[in-house]
Amino acid sequence: MRLDKLVHKPINDAALAAVDICGLSADSRQVQPGYLFAALSGIEADGRSFIGQAIENGAAAILTQEPMVAGVPVVTSDNPRRDLALMAARFFEVQPPHIAAITGTNGKTSTAVFLRQFLAAANFKAAAIGTLGVEAEGFEGALDHTTPEPVRLHAALRDLVAHQVTHVAMEASSHGLAQHRLDGVGVSLAGFTNLSRDHLDYHASAKDYAAAKQRLFTDVLDAAGTAVITMTHKSGQDMAAACAATGRRVMPVGRGDDAVHIDIIGRRATGLHVAISLDGQRHEIELPLIGDFQIENLTLALGMAKAAGLDNDILLATCQSLQAPRGRMQLAGRKGEGAAVFVDYAHTPDALENALSALRRHVPEGGRLLVMFGCGGDRDSGKRPEMGAAAARCADRIFVTDDNPRHEDAATIRADIMAACSDAVEIADRRAAIEAVIAEAGASDLVLLAGKGH
Repeated sequence: MRLDKLVHKPINDAALAAVDICGLSADSRQVQPGYLFAALSGIEADGRSFIGQAIENGAAAILTQEPMVAGVPVVTSDNPRRDLALMAARFFEVQPPHIAAITGTNGKTSTAVFLRQFLAAANFKAAAIGTLGVEAEGFEGALDHTTPEPVRLHAALRDLVAHQVTHVAMEASSHGLAQHRLDGVGVSLAGFTNLSRDHLDYHASAKDYAAAKQRLFTDVLDAAGTAVITMTHKSGQDMAAACAATGRRVMPVGRGDDAVHIDIIGRRATGLHVAISLDGQRHEIELPLIGDFQIENLTLALGMAKAAGLDNDILLATCQSLQAPRGRMQLAGRKGEGAAVFVDYAHTPDALENALSALRRHVPEGGRLLVMFGCGGDRDSGKRPEMGAAAARCADRIFVTDDNPRHEDAATIRADIMAACSDAVEIADRRAAIEAVIAEAGASDLVLLAGKGH
């Protein structure tokens, strides 16, 4: 692609304008002859320091913030991250016509996965992009980030078009929004889950964190698009107000008088008995999902599916066979007709306690809650006894095992955990620990295998 077709501003030098660009990269190590190298400043490194390496690797042009002499054409920009995103959209040229993006502190993965299932049930070729990678029927790809870098993202969108995918449900992280990774994506539908303290190692303050999330609704979402907002938290009400102020359509969900509302009637060993209200009509169904927290995610996914034009009958029928995301409170199987075994990514004290607390409400009368988990090495060692304490508070039987010790002594990690749960069973080999906890589970028990997720 000619350089003047790639950038958003005129290039007066005809020779420079005609430079052919055959690839884009913000990583100098990946630059090949004919690439444009985006020299982006970051927290850990400044891309301008690698311009020399990029040119040695064959870079045909440089995108940077300040003018410089480099021996190749230099494109300057006040916001090179945003310009890279827009360039990626132009370079890869195509993306699916219907793209939905979901942001919020928790629930993005589940909401995107549920929305994809609704779209597939309506006979659309649909994909999900996020923490679990790129998922579509007959297509799967790994990603480095929840919201990929623009070049990788637009390459994936192009590949999905080639795979005949028409609808995409993707996660929008605060990092991705703050770094303009989605600015070249045609988002026609946006969803908001919730907002709580998170990622303050990157964002300067909670206000900045919220502002990054808000960009999805005020900057990225198409002017004619629809925002589906969970209104059961003040953060959702604030987000809805900011979005509405731009003239974009807002569809509220979650409250009793909204288009979508769900009440929990009862809890089973492998699911929830719920009443789903769609457009004021109440429908009682059995939902094969574990954990009250999933209700908020499902409510948002239903609202987004309705905003996409899906029929209520399709939505209700699909709810009865919904599958949780891989490794997120996922039913792995049952022990004969007895104990249900769940897998969850919980690998922090809060996550483990929340997962166990959610499962506790599903344990049949007379049953026990069993858990198996470990802690990774070369990471925050202080969380180990906290996880042990969480397990001691919430589970009836605990099995402590290894979970990627990396370069640390695995026995030391297990000892750190068991300092807070001395009655736990210690089994170093993870496979053996899984076999042991399932072997001990009785017919009315529930088992959680925590830490590894998908």
